[in-house]
Order: sequence, then structure tokens, then C-alpha cells
Amino acid sequence: MESERIKVAVVGASGYTGQELLRLLAMHPAVELVSVTSRQEAGRPLTAVFPRLKGAPSVEGLSFMEPDIAAITATGATVAFLALPHGVASEFAIPLLENGIRIIDLSADFRLRSAAVYREYYGHEHPAPALLKKAVYGLPEFYREEIVSADLVASPGCYPTSILVPLVPLLKAGVISAKGIAVSSLSGVSGAGKKAEASLLFAEVNESLRAYGAPKHRHLSEIEQELAIAAGVGVTISFVPHLMPVTAGILTTIFCEASGDLATLSRRVESALQPCYDGSPFVRLLGEGVFADTKHVVRTNFVDVGWIVDQRAGRLILSSAEDNLGKGAGSQAIQSFNLMNGLPETCGLLNF
Repeated sequence: MESERIKVAVVGASGYTGQELLRLLAMHPAVELVSVTSRQEAGRPLTAVFPRLKGAPSVEGLSFMEPDIAAITATGATVAFLALPHGVASEFAIPLLENGIRIIDLSADFRLRSAAVYREYYGHEHPAPALLKKAVYGLPEFYREEIVSADLVASPGCYPTSILVPLVPLLKAGVISAKGIAVSSLSGVSGAGKKAEASLLFAEVNESLRAYGAPKHRHLSEIEQELAIAAGVGVTISFVPHLMPVTAGILTTIFCEASGDLATLSRRVESALQPCYDGSPFVRLLGEGVFADTKHVVRTNFVDVGWIVDQRAGRLILSSAEDNLGKGAGSQAIQSFNLMNGLPETCGLLNF
């Protein structure tokens, strides 16, 4: 029934991630959208900014509003998604939490456990260091139980999700070495956000591939944090992201040094991954010899993982694919929302 729906606010909803959040929340059977904010679009109907939402009953008559804490609170929202830049999200998280509203933050403000590491990678002091211990890293496959009772969930970055899902179980099981890990990832242009830059123009991106952000992309901070937790020792990886001429999708290839006998490596990889993801509806293990393909995951919350043993080089090669706006951002945040509210993990997310 409508009265039983969970009242939800989306703060900062005019970007690509906000747009994907709204698309999914508009179809979510347990959600009542009561507040959608954007300074740029304030006063305009949602369907005027995003015409694809026309006909969705849950957004009829809903307009963008100014991002005002009192106004958001007055709507009766009990959960707020923050689709804001890092450094800005915390400005809203603090007062909204004080008003009893649970937060799912899609920025980087609460992903790190160390304020010093945040300063190193993001170039300024952490705006709310006291909340870092309160926040739960929002990768449901590893922190499912903690997310259920959390008031502040820090949804992971897109690249980290594609890297952590294949690697964490293997490091925990000692199947691979914590040393010598190298990662190459390719992302669709929407990963750069909705901003006007010459380097992101169609004519600059089309029919081209280019690397960027090496050797110290900001996402390395949370990647190495979570890998170190899994391995029980510090982990340093080489990570090179690339821009590819598609709108959405991430393809990641990971090169690892194997531990133990190469002849049994593939079996040990499967033995580590399978039990870890048996209860995870959105991780699809493709098996040995199969490479992931973004075509099969875009517009879904799935992450596909395959692998191959390079006997000649003595390495394990892992392959993963996801939608950077989906499992890498908006739909993963809704997966956490479902857990926080006692809903089936797949509620509103089984889109094929």
C-alpha cells in the first residue's frame, strides 16, 4: 500500500548518477519519492528535466527543490541518497543524520577509515572525521550485516567495486599474493560526470582510447584500504584507468601472482569465489576461460567475473564488468537501501 512506502529524498539529483537513481527509485515498489534537490534545476518538474520519467506515477507532480535541510526534513523522508561531489556531501550528511534521516552517500566523503588518507588523496581536510568510524562501506557482498543496521552507508566507487569483487575473496583465502597486483580498467564517459570539458566532447572521445589518473587515482585509497583488510597486510597495487568511447560500463582486467601450484590454481580460485558469492544475487561467476563483457551488465546491478590461468607467465588474470552508473553507483546504493529497510536485496533491481 502507498502509505507503507518508505519516504525517500535524493539530494543532488541532476547528474548522471542522480538520473540513474531516479530512474530506479521511480520503479521501486517500496519507495515514495518525496524530495529531489538540485540548485540548478530547482522549481522545474522532474519530467521536464528527465522526460523519460513521464508516466511514472511516483514522480507525477514532483519538482526539483532547493537543497535545504529543513525543507528536506519537512517532507518526512526517512532515507536520503546523497549524489553530491566529495566535500559537499558531508555538509548534508551531518544535519540530516541529526534529524534522524538515514544516509546513503555516493560520494567519497565516508569511504575511508583514515582522515589522513582522505587528505592525501582528496587534497583537503576531512570535513567530518568523527563520522568515519560510524560509516559502513556499502559493498553489500562483504558488509551485508553491517549495512542492515547502519545509519550512514558510504557507497563504493565504480572502479573499486569492479576490482574488489574479484580480488577480496582470493586474498582472504591466500590464493594469490598480496604483492605485484596490477589493474587496467576501462570506463564509459559518464564516469567523468556531467560537466562541460573539452576533453569529454564527442569528437575528442569518439573512436579513441586513453589512459588517465595514473599512478595515483583517487579510488586507489579505498581499493587498497579494502584489499589490506582482506589480506591482513598492507597492499599496494598498480592501477591505470582508461576512458572508452561508450556512455556506460566498466571493464577491468587484473593481473596477480599466484600462490601455490599453478596446476590447481583455477580450482582454488573457484573454491574461494563460489562460497563467497553463493548468497549474492548480483555477482555472476563466469568461470575459467570466460572474459566479462560490458554489453551484458549495462543497465543492470550485476557484476560478472571470469578468470584464466596464464601458465606461461605464472599469473592469474581476472576479468570483471559492471555498469559504472549501476553496480558502480546508483543501483548498488539501492541494494544497500533494500538491506537497511528489511526488503529483499533484489527489490526493484532485477532489470535485464
